[in-house]
Amino acid sequence: MKLLSIAVPCYNSAAYMGKCIDSLLKGGEEVEILIVNDGSFKDNTAEIADEYEKKYPSICKAVHKENGGHGDAVKEGLKNATGKFFKVVDSDDWVDEVSYMKILETLRFFANESETELDMLLSNFVYEKEGQENKKVMNYRRVMPTEKLITWDDVGHFLPGQYILMHSVIYRKELLGECGLDLPKHTFYVDNIFVYQPLPYVRTIYYLDVNFYRYFIGRDDQSVNETVMIGRIDQQIKVTKMMLDFYDPYKIENRRLRRYMILYLEIMMVVCSILAIKSGSEENFEKKKEVWKYLREHNLRLFIRIRWGFLGQSMNLPGKGGREVSIMGYKITRKFYGFN
Repeated sequence: MKLLSIAVPCYNSAAYMGKCIDSLLKGGEEVEILIVNDGSFKDNTAEIADEYEKKYPSICKAVHKENGGHGDAVKEGLKNATGKFFKVVDSDDWVDEVSYMKILETLRFFANESETELDMLLSNFVYEKEGQENKKVMNYRRVMPTEKLITWDDVGHFLPGQYILMHSVIYRKELLGECGLDLPKHTFYVDNIFVYQPLPYVRTIYYLDVNFYRYFIGRDDQSVNETVMIGRIDQQIKVTKMMLDFYDPYKIENRRLRRYMILYLEIMMVVCSILAIKSGSEENFEKKKEVWKYLREHNLRLFIRIRWGFLGQSMNLPGKGGREVSIMGYKITRKFYGFN
């Protein structure tokens, strides 16, 4: 059994996947790199994947499948994974070598020496925004202790915009099966589901304060490009509704986990809202109203908590002037946290 399986979903990624995979190869024989070619057709992604498998047969495995979207590629990687732990690294991102070694050292300890299972390892990620010299780092120093096995009882308050993303998380692979993780085909933004759905199954957490994952932002066709996100608002809403359907947060026993899950849902509602507002489209304004209606009908208590919280109110200010204030607040937040 490998220590760590890393799935690298690739779709027409020939121009940049090499940088990603080369950074992962530095993990050596303890790591399994699953290069998942998700039906690429515009370039030689498939051939590059095969070349890596041929050159590094004990580390790299090329997995070819029909196009099913990012989530389906992650599922295929998970299906083929043999490691104790599981990580996703997108093909246009990369990892820091020094941090990588520390990550593997920590996973090795929990796999071979610790009497307690590790469910989730967290580390920092860096917004590698093209053209920006001062890179924003997402860390959790004020949220939880570092280099200590903890539970949700030890987790403090997350700030708005400071939440756990796919970039920062490594899960115990079996836990992903236990929670019934199932990512929909041909749907963007399912990385939120990947992180959110397993949370109630997580009993132990370990935070390493290292800048491991490098999250590239800058391609025009990137799914997190604001214009692209507005064009895919239906998919953002779909994922948000799925997350609302998974659990009633108020039935989560642990108070601190419950608080974090509500914050995550609040952020998802804000993203749907600000995309609709920024689009300036009456059709999208109606979609915004509909998703808030869905929340109200699905879980009235949660609706009251989110809708009448600070963020919820700021996304529902009346009239054109209210929408301008919402956009201004979003821009300030975006600048502060460094996302696109």
